[in-house]
Amino acid sequence: SIVNHTRMAGAMVALGALIGLAQIPHARGQAPAPAPAAAPTNLVEHSYEHRFQLDLRVPDAALAKFLPAGWEPNIAAQGPAKDTNVRLIFIDRFDITGANGQPKGKGYNRLAHLAVPIKQTGGTAVGQMIIGGISDDPNDATAPAGVYTQASVSKMQRSFTSTGGAATGEENWEFQAASGERFEVHVKYEVAPAVRNPNPADARFFSVKDPASFVLVRSDQGLDIMQNVPVPVPGNRVKEFTLKAGGGKFAALFDGTEKVMSWDALPWLVRTISTP
Repeated sequence: SIVNHTRMAGAMVALGALIGLAQIPHARGQAPAPAPAAAPTNLVEHSYEHRFQLDLRVPDAALAKFLPAGWEPNIAAQGPAKDTNVRLIFIDRFDITGANGQPKGKGYNRLAHLAVPIKQTGGTAVGQMIIGGISDDPNDATAPAGVYTQASVSKMQRSFTSTGGAATGEENWEFQAASGERFEVHVKYEVAPAVRNPNPADARFFSVKDPASFVLVRSDQGLDIMQNVPVPVPGNRVKEFTLKAGGGKFAALFDGTEKVMSWDALPWLVRTISTP
């Protein structure tokens, strides 16, 4: 079934907090220990992106069926990502280049996918898994072959207007597959400066079909958390919101009990995908 959510004016703002890494002073007279050498990697591709992201809480039993044995959602116990077990991310990828610096494929792609923060049950491995999505290019390198479904409908519209120094953004994304899956969102919001993580690190994206393999993804990005349930801050920056999601193999995830936990704009993102 397709589930339709509508939220209008009166939304709450949340600002993401940056967590700093504490530094331990070195003993007097001792030189700092050298940083460990980075593991060699092989560049797969580089891209620039614009994203709109929804943090969601979907039924645990339904989500478990999408994950391979030995893996489970890695759910935050506090902070802006608290209780989130999957993210629905709408992505406009452009200037995609390969290891040789030349355009890869068409050089652009548009898609929507479901990303799960995961951890190895009883183990130490943590990272992300793309469990499915709808894409103009099902062979997009952001997920292993076979994860994405070909889009039969693919539409995106983004616009920004400025009046008296205040900017408003409006985004409309629509992806449908012939097999019934659908991700569609409309959002209108007040634009605010995005926060950049000054120390982006490599994240492991494990294959949902073969979790023994993974790619390394480094994302330098600007994040604007416009509305957040776990960490609410007074404000009304999300003015209009409509989500239609579900159908086909995603029907059980969007059965009417799912909840949106965070509305996030990523106006810019620079992504590098490598293999170990």
